[in-house]
Amino acid sequence: MTHALPSTDRSLPIALLRARERVMGPIRHLLSDVDLTEQQWRVLRVVQESGPIDPTQIADRACLLLPSLTRILQKLEEKGLINRVRDEADRRRQVITLTAAGDTVIEENIDASLELIERTREKMGPDRYEALLDLLNDLYELDD
Repeated sequence: MTHALPSTDRSLPIALLRARERVMGPIRHLLSDVDLTEQQWRVLRVVQESGPIDPTQIADRACLLLPSLTRILQKLEEKGLINRVRDEADRRRQVITLTAAGDTVIEENIDASLELIERTREKMGPDRYEALLDLLNDLYELDD
């Protein structure tokens, strides 16, 4: 028995990839001007939002695998954008914080980033934009 796959224009994985590229293209362009990858930007934003944080939490919140995050943290530390220190209570654990330079990179680019978000929000309409975020978050939280 053969099963027909949905056409690619009704495929959720392909639709998600298309939407991701629509959103991330302009962001990648913005970040290339400041020599950051989108993954590095996500890490910086997570650390900024959360304050001192351990790598496992960063990986979860930034949607990264821990081995990839290790390399990203090394690059960000080399660029002087983060600090890594041992946790005083648990010496096996690292704590990641932003440096002043990391804060500056975010502050210098946040307006352009917000402008890109607002442009998408305006094109979609605020209600549809918020509904899309809600649906995507619901999809993420589904049990396997």
